[in-house]
Amino acid sequence: MSAADPRSRIPRTDRLLADPRIGSAGAGLGVAAVRAAITAAQARARAGEIAPEDVASAVVTELSARGASSLTPVLNATGVVVHTNLGRAPLSDAARQALQDASGYVDVELDLTTGQRSGRGVAARQALLDACPAAEDALIVNNGAAALVLATTALAAGREVVISRGEFVEIGAGFRLSDLMESTGARLREVGTTNRTHPADYRDAVRPETGCILKVHPSNFRVDGFTSSVPLAELRALADEHGVPLVVDVGSGLLTPDPALPHEPSLSEALGAGADAVIASGDKLLGGPQAGLLLGRTETIRRLARFPLARAVRADKLTLAALEATLRGGPTPVASALHADPRRVRERAEALAAAVGARVVEHDGRVGGGGAPGVPLPGWAVRLPEAAARLLRLGTPAVLPRVHDGACLVDPRCVPEERDADLLVAMRAALAEVG
Repeated sequence: MSAADPRSRIPRTDRLLADPRIGSAGAGLGVAAVRAAITAAQARARAGEIAPEDVASAVVTELSARGASSLTPVLNATGVVVHTNLGRAPLSDAARQALQDASGYVDVELDLTTGQRSGRGVAARQALLDACPAAEDALIVNNGAAALVLATTALAAGREVVISRGEFVEIGAGFRLSDLMESTGARLREVGTTNRTHPADYRDAVRPETGCILKVHPSNFRVDGFTSSVPLAELRALADEHGVPLVVDVGSGLLTPDPALPHEPSLSEALGAGADAVIASGDKLLGGPQAGLLLGRTETIRRLARFPLARAVRADKLTLAALEATLRGGPTPVASALHADPRRVRERAEALAAAVGARVVEHDGRVGGGGAPGVPLPGWAVRLPEAAARLLRLGTPAVLPRVHDGACLVDPRCVPEERDADLLVAMRAALAEVG
């Protein structure tokens, strides 16, 4: 390589690593990430894409754009409140602060007064019991599926789980609750039909081989028409008659009845009807972190807590901290979005539309996350050309709109109001490129 070749002026790796600007931009990313950015910038200079003198600036720009992880923050403009592909429930400010506080050493299993080991997650468990007084005891595991696996394994491994055919649920990515339960060694005893199950169906199925009776809320679908199901109170009487536990999976994590979701069952209702154990997720309607919640009678919950599998599915310190803060804090982003005033949603949509020369259309939001299927959340959205959707997704900030009926719909329901200015910037940039 001759001295006149501009590639000879490309900065060496050791000099770039010593550059304080690069060190500042790469703080917290690790040496491997910084080296990768340097190598990429040097390669661009060798290819003639950038001048050798611009290599350091290119590295700084690349590192500054990176986060500590590859996950990209997204503004949810779909109108779907609990969006599984976006991580379900966005955490409250209190929960985010709790995550930060718990990221170092914390007294998760230590009594600071005595210096002795203590119970794990005592405060989070108590916060859950305070929020749902109908429960005698509670157990927190790492997700809802784990809670179901733990319950069916501890109560019915090698035995039968009696369940209605109308309550066979397939959750995300093709996972079926029936397959999940059978993987624990339990045998499913199916009763009734898809649309109708009667008390006699359960009564004929319960026998000495029965480990538990399971009732699952079909949270992500709804069967209308000629239907019937058995109330929990009747199943409670049958369970008492045969001395078997009654387990209820309500799914969405609604603690108490919500008038906005009239057909969505709550944990308190299921417990009041006599369930021995109620299962729910923490990152849906509760609005907290991913967690599996088990609430119920002391004898049943302690039986589950003592079962060896409980150790494998226990919640980590970050989950416990965020869950406690969610329960102790004020309204969550999920609650705020669910109960957003349609008039205010319209005002925000109209302001955004006026700023970009678009129009506003009626747009019903959805609960999402397998909760309250078919229940509309009346609202409004800004209607943009369909081509804007991809540009919004790839812009800064990233925005996920809804593509429907040949249009890109931007619904501000789930976007924090203080981020409307950022949303407007993204919309203007996308429309400018659409032309």
